[in-house]
Amino acid sequence: MGRLSLRQIALLGCAFTLGSLTVLPATAHADDYTELLDILRAKGSLTRGEYSSLLAHHLRRSHSENSGNQDSSSPRRNRYRRYNPTQYDGSLEPPDVTTIAASQAARRAAQEAAASARDARSMLAQARTSYDPDSVVRVKPYVAGKGVTVQAGQIEINLSGFINGFYTYNSPGGGRPVAGGISTGSSGFDSSSVRNGLLPGGLILKLNTVQDGIKLGAVFGMYPGLNNADVGALNANSGGSPVGLGTAGVDFRQVYMTAGTDRLGTIKIGRDIALFASDAILNDATLLSVGSTGSNTNPANTSLGRIGVGYVYTDWLPQITYISPKWHGLQGSLGIMTPLDQFNFAGNGLSATTTQHSSPMVQGKVTYDTTIAGFTTRFWTSFLTQHVQNLTSSTLGTDSRKGATVAAGDVGVKLSRGPFEGVAYYYYGNGLGTTGLLFDGISQNGRKRNSEGYYVQASYKILPRLKLVGSYGVSNLYQAAGEDNPSLVRRNESEVGALYYTLTDWMFLVGEYAHTESAAHGPNRESDHTMSAGAMITF
Repeated sequence: MGRLSLRQIALLGCAFTLGSLTVLPATAHADDYTELLDILRAKGSLTRGEYSSLLAHHLRRSHSENSGNQDSSSPRRNRYRRYNPTQYDGSLEPPDVTTIAASQAARRAAQEAAASARDARSMLAQARTSYDPDSVVRVKPYVAGKGVTVQAGQIEINLSGFINGFYTYNSPGGGRPVAGGISTGSSGFDSSSVRNGLLPGGLILKLNTVQDGIKLGAVFGMYPGLNNADVGALNANSGGSPVGLGTAGVDFRQVYMTAGTDRLGTIKIGRDIALFASDAILNDATLLSVGSTGSNTNPANTSLGRIGVGYVYTDWLPQITYISPKWHGLQGSLGIMTPLDQFNFAGNGLSATTTQHSSPMVQGKVTYDTTIAGFTTRFWTSFLTQHVQNLTSSTLGTDSRKGATVAAGDVGVKLSRGPFEGVAYYYYGNGLGTTGLLFDGISQNGRKRNSEGYYVQASYKILPRLKLVGSYGVSNLYQAAGEDNPSLVRRNESEVGALYYTLTDWMFLVGEYAHTESAAHGPNRESDHTMSAGAMITF
């Protein structure tokens, strides 16, 4: 039996004390010490540092003692056999030091990975428990022209808008003034301006949510103009003020709330676009350009477009309106709205006015969307009625209690197929007037004037990004029974041709020509020519 060093005896004692060994080898060789160290390390009796230090010391000593006694023909020990200290029976050769270290590192990595997985599962469970959907904010995919939409918990926030600007040159064609006419032909002076078109600028904020199964919404629409404001009877739509130190006008047209369900429909309360003639202006191509200027030397917040030359301006009115669900393409709306005064737009005492209202204005609209012979088609019809009281004029006097009931209706159709789009529209009114709601609708003698008008429009994409548009429209105002006012407008009409070029999803460019003519019931006539070029961004 070989002799054991004092260090070997001490380690063997430790091994017996810990119950690590039950059988000792009969013969002690140099490798016995290595084998013992491996067993003690595997059982955890030695730290990594202690194991490495003792092993290095022993190997150096063993090498010096056995360097001359090794039999070169003896078989090499296999230090890469699988070694399990718990199954040690003294017959296996101990593994290489590198193999043991790699095995231990792998076990530690596995243990750390398992601990990390447990921590991750715990954190995930905690996150699921504490998750609050109302605290999550995300941005919905952007759709060109539909604004930026953010979902903040249960609230959907949409911000959209547009900005336009045009260089407009107006050349009067001559003639004599027409009371209530919209042509500038009799002004006698050419004019230039940088201005808005039929639309001002716009910034619209919409908020929507669902509470207790009810869809709720709130809308704020601000429409600032480019030119200096000079607030008059038409507020931001009055003629501007081309004088230094001026400021632009802000037209807060929209402020309303909605509440409803898909099954029962929606109630709207607040200020928004009215129902009568709304589809006429929303389908008018000059909505995106200038059309008739109305005035170009002192531009208002907007131009006229085709207002007064094909339809009466729908206006933005305080209202309580019910909007039905859509059923097979059919949808109806009915609203009560703040009544309006009869207004003497023609001036010179040619029309009666009112200031009293005991009942609201009532408006309604029905739309029907369908497909006919491959054409995407929308039909619409709308009506308006209002009782006006306390009619006043130079003929009636100021103490008159005379009243009248205004009524109007319209019909329209829009057809779209491929690159083609067409619109046809007609309206008729009794006491409705022309250009604006209740403008010159009742004569000096208190009798209602009839009015009617129409426009036709066609557009065609001659290139993928280039669209050609042409339209023609007329608004007629007839005299009341027993009336003879030769200076009063009888007819406003215009022809418009335009090119629209889509530069990007946001921006398009516009070049337009418009000819506007006004004719009175007498011999007076006037006309003008307008050229406009500009751009609009919508987002």
